[in-house]
Amino acid sequence: MNQLLEINKGEITKINPLIEFKGVSKSFGDFVILDEIDLKIYRGEALVIIGPSGTGKSTILRLIAGLLAPDQGEVYIDGQQRIGLVEDGEDPIGISMVFQQSALFDSLTVEENVGFLLYQHSNLSEKIIKNLVEESLEKVGLKGIGDRFPAELSGGMKKRVSFARAIMAHPYNVHLNPEIILYDEPTAGLDPIASTVIENLVRQLKISTGVCSTYVMVTHQDSTIRNTAERIIFLYGGKIMWEGKVEDLTNIDTIENEYVKQFFQGKIEGPIHVID
Repeated sequence: MNQLLEINKGEITKINPLIEFKGVSKSFGDFVILDEIDLKIYRGEALVIIGPSGTGKSTILRLIAGLLAPDQGEVYIDGQQRIGLVEDGEDPIGISMVFQQSALFDSLTVEENVGFLLYQHSNLSEKIIKNLVEESLEKVGLKGIGDRFPAELSGGMKKRVSFARAIMAHPYNVHLNPEIILYDEPTAGLDPIASTVIENLVRQLKISTGVCSTYVMVTHQDSTIRNTAERIIFLYGGKIMWEGKVEDLTNIDTIENEYVKQFFQGKIEGPIHVID
């Protein structure tokens, strides 16, 4: 396994990838979504996956989460190979996912949505869970709304509730605490101001929660890419066609990769096939 070398206080420390894909392929019917993808994600990274619609970006998130299994290749979670789906074994770290449509239970209150995992899979008292839920809601700027239902919330508030659920931590079982969050189009359908609120929250949670210091995001939105990414990969045709830093996007005209240039310039002409 290749390793990253990091200099820390004059010493060189070996760091293994938190998530690693080795030759991962995934197809749906005759349509190849991912074609022998190699990918490494390290602790503390903010990775954003971009590319045209239908190129497998969300599929990567679902493979990391264990909601899908690869047709070929291997997925490693903190050095441990995952066999099958997430329910087929126990991952060595907690992984949370924020879905594009928030995926809240309409019949449950905000408190019950945010505390769902602990209510279902812990022996904690209702009082303790309620306190933990309130702390989580406060972190996303929604203190005091635990008794509301999703239908009473705006789109941006629903997104933040789903964030609060994703960062819920168990006070006595650190294994259940999320070490990485997967964001699937977190600003989709939001107005520019609400999008900025979510983008700021993504960065804030990475720094201030004490958990979830790593995230992988799928997004099409230019402001979200520029405001949340550190490292970026461009996916097209089942392959990673480009990898770079967010700083590389400062001047799109200077980027040599024609896929990235066409994507950000929104041009019809170029190597990306336009579907009518």
